Amino acid sequence: MEKRLERTTVLKGSRLIDGLGGDVLKNAVVFIEEGRIKEIGMEGRITLPAGAEVIDMADCTLLPGLLDIHLHCSAHNVLTFKNYRISQLEVTPPLQMLYTLLHQQIMLEMGFTTLRDHPWPNAYGGHNSVELVALRDAVEAGIFAGPRLVVGGYATMTGSHLDLIVPRGCRREPDATADGPWELRKLVRRQLRVGVDFIKTCASGGGGTDKEAPDVRNMTQEELDAVVDEAHALDKHCACHCFTPTAQKMAIRAGADTIDHCVFTDDEAIDMLVSEKKFIVPTLLHRSDRAIEVRKRVGTSDFTLNKMKMLQPTTKETFQRFIKAGVRIAMGTDTQIDAEMGANAHELEIYVNYGMTPMEAIQTATKNAAEAIWLGRETGTLEPGKFADIIAVKGDPLSDIRILQEKEKIMIVMKEGKVFVDRRPGHKKLVIHDEAWGWKRM
Repeated sequence: MEKRLERTTVLKGSRLIDGLGGDVLKNAVVFIEEGRIKEIGMEGRITLPAGAEVIDMADCTLLPGLLDIHLHCSAHNVLTFKNYRISQLEVTPPLQMLYTLLHQQIMLEMGFTTLRDHPWPNAYGGHNSVELVALRDAVEAGIFAGPRLVVGGYATMTGSHLDLIVPRGCRREPDATADGPWELRKLVRRQLRVGVDFIKTCASGGGGTDKEAPDVRNMTQEELDAVVDEAHALDKHCACHCFTPTAQKMAIRAGADTIDHCVFTDDEAIDMLVSEKKFIVPTLLHRSDRAIEVRKRVGTSDFTLNKMKMLQPTTKETFQRFIKAGVRIAMGTDTQIDAEMGANAHELEIYVNYGMTPMEAIQTATKNAAEAIWLGRETGTLEPGKFADIIAVKGDPLSDIRILQEKEKIMIVMKEGKVFVDRRPGHKKLVIHDEAWGWKRM
């Protein structure tokens, strides 16, 4: 029988950043077969396969598809609504799911090939884990174009920060939260039964709710231990919302896999983060001036705006202490209401402004982020055997990290070897057509 020839795609670029932090490869060539990288080398030093489809991005930098491992695509972002209180109370769960898909597709167009999408409350005081699972499965089945989705479910106490996001006067779904270690274990099990990929929990207050102080403790150590243990027992990872050093230490003791936000810290927490090799997810964009301006436009209270502004200097100081100590950092933005969905690469600009090199910043959104969510063997770096999740950007992000924020400079977005976005002249291919960007804000 004649052997079937596997179709090969050859992607060329002026430069290649593989995500491993080493030297940039000039005049790079990437061979792709069956959705995975087969070989990487310099043009002229490796043989091009006969009959391959060649995509020549001669003036571009090739780099791994980006990851944002803390965002809420189900939140009613400033791009899609005018008043966040009205949207929180009036948008039905089915419509919320459709907006979620829109936000996920915006992210793919901006070069984010993998998202860890955290749940978001609905108007009934519940969470949309079931809908996120449905969207993940629909994207995997090819029904819709979208990024690879790692979707979560909440396991938090009654009155936690993640419960207080829902306006106080809303009716609460009775099984949205739980109290005590065994009831929280049951909640984790219920969430995993619907098919989520990870569990999100909460150990402190936060910055985005009215009247709640960030240092409010959420859950006891015994309760947090139960949530993380139950997630791990069922082979899932756990993310923990932690603003304070007390919360960070609780989460580390419990074995949480990512420690998210980390606005305040202390020496003991830093030493524990380093010794346990934990990833922190800073979410600095969420408290930036850009985010605050967005919040003003949609009617956020002065209390919350002032709290977000007040946290900025501490957030910067904490981040710089993490860098100096060698804490592992994975990129996440906490994009929800703010900033504009798709502006997520602005987080990397903040990292560079606070002391990271551009290469280190890129690694937070590629190699580190993939490893933090247990996908390091499949994506996050450009290496033979891994998924061909590749973007081609016009220019050099090592010279100007800001180009990753510019839609028109993201020329190619490839996920598992398939081109979803192609902005080359004469090759235009988009997930969201230009004419569709005129949606009405609710």
